[in-house]
Amino acid sequence: MQDIADHLGVSRQLVSLVLRGVPGPSAESRERILGAATELGYRANASARLLRQNRTHLIGAVFQMRHPFQVRFVERLFVRAAEKGFGLALGPATVERSTDVVVAELMEQRVEALVAFNPDPTSDALAGAWQLVPVVWLGEWVPAPEVDNVHVDEIEGLRLAIEHLVKLGHRDIAYVGGLGGEVGRDRTNAYRGAMAESGLADRIEVLSSDFSEEGGATVAREILGRSRRPTAVVCCGDQCAAGMLAVFARANFPVPGAISVIGFDDSYLASLSYHSLTSVRQDVEATVEATLTTVLKRLEGDDGPRRVSATRTRLVVRDSTGPAPTGS
Repeated sequence: MQDIADHLGVSRQLVSLVLRGVPGPSAESRERILGAATELGYRANASARLLRQNRTHLIGAVFQMRHPFQVRFVERLFVRAAEKGFGLALGPATVERSTDVVVAELMEQRVEALVAFNPDPTSDALAGAWQLVPVVWLGEWVPAPEVDNVHVDEIEGLRLAIEHLVKLGHRDIAYVGGLGGEVGRDRTNAYRGAMAESGLADRIEVLSSDFSEEGGATVAREILGRSRRPTAVVCCGDQCAAGMLAVFARANFPVPGAISVIGFDDSYLASLSYHSLTSVRQDVEATVEATLTTVLKRLEGDDGPRRVSATRTRLVVRDSTGPAPTGS
């Protein structure tokens, strides 16, 4: 840090603030200092830093409280991290609480590592954090060489969903999603690939929605207003699917008699008796283990190439899918 300070003619304290992601320094100062750090080849050694300071044994978790899978992940990470002698510092992200705000707060608590679901890739605080502590990026594929990556294998998951529907006689299979950052794009591409693999490239139809219940509800109303409807839909997430099921139920449009519905995540929403939703299952335990293993190895001094883990999926079949309607 002193080398960077001398190089730029600024104080070592200012350099420290920027590299720790602490609020206060201007955007110009952050840009100059991070640029100089890259130019000089600076990379913090987390293990050496922890030897110099008192350990906090805290892992910071950036997540959305409205997302069932992310909440369940944090619940399990609490348990598994405690077994390894670590606690969690929680960083709920919302519209009002950006990645910059959440990461800066966690770094102020002197977390030793960060795990983050779909953070803002342009965040200055995040860029500063990964210079100082190990970071595991969750929820989407990310090419950044500075972070490790744990992600669900949505290609396999969407293939299983489409194969299931094809075996039930469905051909007009739409996908509800596409919005919501890189995850939305990746799952849409996985659907397109699965349809092409099943010989249904000419039947591909993407109905734009985000991951929310209201997003799914809006698409369900659109489908009800059409003269020609898909016989099945695969949704980007369980919340989206739950919104669709609610609208179809109010319209007395039978599921799966008139249309089959599949979700993604297999969260608690899918297993509720009044949903009984067929869903692509993300393995919470596997995601927690891959994440915690990666964090602990980094804290033990592993400075090898970044680790990329794809967790397996399986399809959990419930009552929301059935044979294609006769004559479809």
